[in-house]
Amino acid sequence: MYAAFAPGRVNLIGEHTDYSGGLVLPVAIELGVTLSVDAVADGLELVSEQFGPSSGGWGRYAQAVYDELAELGRPAVGLRGTISSTLPAGAGLSSSAALEVAVALALCEAAGWQVEPLELAEACRRAEFRAVGAPVGILDQAASLLGRAGHAVLLDCGTLEHRLVPVPEEAALVIADSGVKHSHETSGYATRRAELEAGVEKRVRHVRTENERVRAFAAALERGDLAAAGQLLLESHASLRDDYEVSVPELDALVERATAAGALGARLVGGGFGGSILALTDAANAERIAAALGGLVVHASQGAEIRRTT
Repeated sequence: MYAAFAPGRVNLIGEHTDYSGGLVLPVAIELGVTLSVDAVADGLELVSEQFGPSSGGWGRYAQAVYDELAELGRPAVGLRGTISSTLPAGAGLSSSAALEVAVALALCEAAGWQVEPLELAEACRRAEFRAVGAPVGILDQAASLLGRAGHAVLLDCGTLEHRLVPVPEEAALVIADSGVKHSHETSGYATRRAELEAGVEKRVRHVRTENERVRAFAAALERGDLAAAGQLLLESHASLRDDYEVSVPELDALVERATAAGALGARLVGGGFGGSILALTDAANAERIAAALGGLVVHASQGAEIRRTT
């Protein structure tokens, strides 16, 4: 049979900009969700190695993907399979989107049905809203589907125009988990989005300045200016902390520890209210800084794909 692998993502910069049609700059990472398909079946018959049968809470995401693809016209072919993950749940690395994309790819493969990557990403985004009512943007699902090794994806979430931006070989990415778990379903994520749409000045200012930082960060990567890129990460974190107010003390402390350890810059990643930070370092110091933070080094990696197992 086959397996569908969908990576998690680290958004280098451009946080809380996707659902307002702004700019983001994510990379897919080597950690992700794998759906190993055992057989074609009626409907979905899934079990998770970590969380048990799909009758548990995580199954809502898978069923929502199934329903969204059915509404797009996918033939009614289901599957039986096992979900495994190397992504920590609730750490801000987009485990829910990776699950959605893995299920979507596996279902499309089972039906012999193809859909363009960004259309599939949009279906998975709608599935997350259907499953748990989280009004997420397209960032996470698009990053999982569009990611390429050694590159970030500069994506305009308004027009869906995108291009690849090389990540310099001398750069390294370190992820460190704050230990504070979060979910879009229960955090203040929906409140912040509503405040932005209502025109709350501080929220609007964050999005405007963050879009400017995305452009500047992509340009810094392209000219190999890691010092400038690191400073932009620190500015992004300050804006997320002070204007968007989605940080927590544990994240602030991790950012300070990262810079004290020699990182070029750091910021919270994901929706905030917990989860992880990203630290930008030079490759020579990456493992040392990761050890100091209790984190791990990740790499800009290939996006979602079908892997033949037999």
